[in-house]
Amino acid sequence: MTALYEARIGLNANLYRNTGTYGSPTWVAVTNVKDLTLGIKKAEADVSTRGNNGWEAIVETLKKGDISFGMVDNPADAQLQAISAAFFANPSTPIEFAIMDGAMTDVNSQGLRALFSIIEFSREEKLEEGIMYNVGIKPTFSAHPPAWITGSA
Repeated sequence: MTALYEARIGLNANLYRNTGTYGSPTWVAVTNVKDLTLGIKKAEADVSTRGNNGWEAIVETLKKGDISFGMVDNPADAQLQAISAAFFANPSTPIEFAIMDGAMTDVNSQGLRALFSIIEFSREEKLEEGIMYNVGIKPTFSAHPPAWITGSA
């Protein structure tokens, strides 16, 4: 029997960092990621009128991306070091990421590709757990606006 629908699980999702150019990307998997949240929503504008029978009316405006993830404190991790360096640079250095629900080489994978500013790089030092960095990223100004992409074979 063939399944009509195959559920994807977070374990198989991937965060990628582009170490190449936009036109010729080199996607490197950021494997030191614990939990990742890809928050995408649209802002809204109130266009209510007296003629709307007492109902508020809205129209959608700009999309917003708010991505957060945790990374284990590992000084040897090149991806953690790149994110740290980008955050602490003055001015900060944006990084291009792709947040995919599967492998970049899977044509059924999809996700957000954009140039991101690192807006949070906080550290948790819980007594009975490994030291974790909480990373927050948001799309930033770029010649290439954020795009919803699919993987490629």
